[in-house]
Amino acid sequence: MKKLKQFHPKWMVTIGVGLITTLSLGLGMGMARWTDQRHSASGEQLSPDGSADSGSSLPRASVAQTIPSSLVFPLATLPPEERMKELEAIAQGTHAQQKKAATLDPSRARFLLASDALTLGQPQDALGHLDALEASYPEMEVAILSHRAQAYDALGDADAAQVTWQQLLQTHPDHPFAAEALYALGSDDDQFWTQAIERFPSHPRTVEIVQAKLKENPNQPNLLLILARYAPYHPDIVTVLNRLTENHSDQLQLDDWEAIGFAYWEKWQYGKAGRAYAKVPTTPQNAYRAGRGAHLGGRTQEAIAHYRAAVQRFPEAEDSSQALLHLSRLVGATKALPYLDQLSETFPERGDEVLLARARVLDKLNSPVSAKQARKSILTQYSASDTAADLRWEKAQAAAEQGQWTEAWKWAGQVVQENPDSEWAPEAAFWVGKWAKKLGKAREATRAFNYVLRRYPESYYAWRSAVQLGWDVGDFHTVRRQSPALQQQRRRTPLPRGSAMVQELYLLGQDYDAWSLWQVEFKNAKTPTVAEQFTDGVLKIGVGHYLNGIFLLENLDWRATADGDFTADVAINTATHAYTRYPFPYYDAIRAWAHQRQLNPLLVISLMRQESRFQPAITSVAGAKGLMQVMPATAQWIANQTDIDTYELTNPQDSIKLGTWYLSYTHGEYADNSMFAIASYNAGPGNVASWIDRFGIEDLDTFVTQIPFPETKGYVTSVFENYWNYLRLYNTDISTKLENHRQ
Repeated sequence: MKKLKQFHPKWMVTIGVGLITTLSLGLGMGMARWTDQRHSASGEQLSPDGSADSGSSLPRASVAQTIPSSLVFPLATLPPEERMKELEAIAQGTHAQQKKAATLDPSRARFLLASDALTLGQPQDALGHLDALEASYPEMEVAILSHRAQAYDALGDADAAQVTWQQLLQTHPDHPFAAEALYALGSDDDQFWTQAIERFPSHPRTVEIVQAKLKENPNQPNLLLILARYAPYHPDIVTVLNRLTENHSDQLQLDDWEAIGFAYWEKWQYGKAGRAYAKVPTTPQNAYRAGRGAHLGGRTQEAIAHYRAAVQRFPEAEDSSQALLHLSRLVGATKALPYLDQLSETFPERGDEVLLARARVLDKLNSPVSAKQARKSILTQYSASDTAADLRWEKAQAAAEQGQWTEAWKWAGQVVQENPDSEWAPEAAFWVGKWAKKLGKAREATRAFNYVLRRYPESYYAWRSAVQLGWDVGDFHTVRRQSPALQQQRRRTPLPRGSAMVQELYLLGQDYDAWSLWQVEFKNAKTPTVAEQFTDGVLKIGVGHYLNGIFLLENLDWRATADGDFTADVAINTATHAYTRYPFPYYDAIRAWAHQRQLNPLLVISLMRQESRFQPAITSVAGAKGLMQVMPATAQWIANQTDIDTYELTNPQDSIKLGTWYLSYTHGEYADNSMFAIASYNAGPGNVASWIDRFGIEDLDTFVTQIPFPETKGYVTSVFENYWNYLRLYNTDISTKLENHRQ
């Protein structure tokens, strides 16, 4: 039986200056998709994994990260103006490398030229590129019809647009692209919108229809439920859920409450989610979440009751093992041991956690000898467990605080040796090197830093190790002024799930259409496979849902189920996973303002990723707004110091302009020390100044560990971990050096 993974909120707690303090406790996978009809572009039925049964020459979903042979796909990530000449040459068969073109490349080039023409406001050109294109590109006929109708509409030829939309409906009535036709036709005839709601409730166009109808009449619980089930990305989804539960609770069925609970859970509204789940404890997860929601909502006695009910009704479910652990912590030391006994007996694979919980209970019961023995048993009986890693790292830190460097070095070494996959291993391995230096063990120190770079290349400690080894990657004192060369273009590879048409659209850079189609295809959102979660995360990021998309990719080993050869380990080692987790939106604006403020652009994008996950309209619980999470009072102060007359914090350009000014200011306050500047951006200059007085600046790595605010400590390491990953991914020199180093 698989042990439930327990998250330490290391990267979540620092997003947006308090935006999300409990994100790690349970973000889900999006809403379940209930539409049954799925067809490929050419009309054939799709197989369960989303690929066409036969006959399609489009790319298929693939575990292997293989770039399909094509002259067009590599151009998909370029701006329209930069790729136009090459696409025209491919379409005309005159490209210098035309012999390497795939059979569909001329048609792909025409389709992409048409898409670009629509983007650039040139509908007549789009129609020219689309003329009779379906004859050579039959698999994409439905997308071609959609683009043609859009072009006619942009030209103002309403009759031709309507005829084309009707043609799409007649030839492909069950294809998800039909929702586009129903949406367009519904502006003149409401029956088409009604059909869209009935047939394609999860399609984004249907969501727009529902929003429009609710704007006219908000008192429509059936439409509110559409959003609750299918639109967790809706910016006002919590308001929608509140309206359902507060105004229409008497009309809700059991499955409605389950959908509402799931949607609340998705948006980290755990207390409200628990109340909804309490109405439908029909599964182990629902029963557990009723208790966990009450627990996180501060309703302790209610949580205890729900946890007990979950354990009684589903005694062997994985969720019940976690309920028992929570019960042992909530009922008090004198009543905790029976729950731990039950946990140990029913879930022996969690023996390490039981022993640690028992030790803590024994501490409270004033039984230090027994508590010590329990902890010792963890290290001997469960040496490879995460709990053993926790104990070893605690001992290493305690020894370091006492200046016992040899003892600290030994305990950290045990973490690396016995628990190399634990969350503490990268940090422990780095400090093996630092403490070895203190002990005069230069060779061991170098070996440790090299080990971190090879084994944990994505970690904050890989950057700190590279600094220790003398790499030109910027240190706390120098990173501000660096201006690394950046290589932004990246070729896409097929996703592990999704129909052939999803693959084609994605590889062509048609992110909205690919995501819209996937929204209808994806029906397993509550318990996705690794491949489904990977695909969902990548496509979400493609349309700007960065917060949820990045979370899905960073937590592929949580909740996602096994999926053949495409395991979490395979997924996280793909280039798609790396680059999609660290996207570079607002590239031009960041480069421009970073240059003007004399800031390293990678430091700016790294701070932005941590502050807002690139959500321009996001607001933290403290009131900070926008991409760089500037407080309104701070923005006004900045405006008074500069020539900025008007601004809007949710406008990306204004947020970057104000945020980079303030980041430059915090650097100026600390002699361009970026660690102090980043800490000040989060915690304020007064706190940082007091920490400097308190801890000194002799060893800045030690200083980071001493920051007394857990949020700020996590924020600093997360921002610089972001910086290191952007550097190793987007700077060719460092990526090459790191790759050579790992071989």
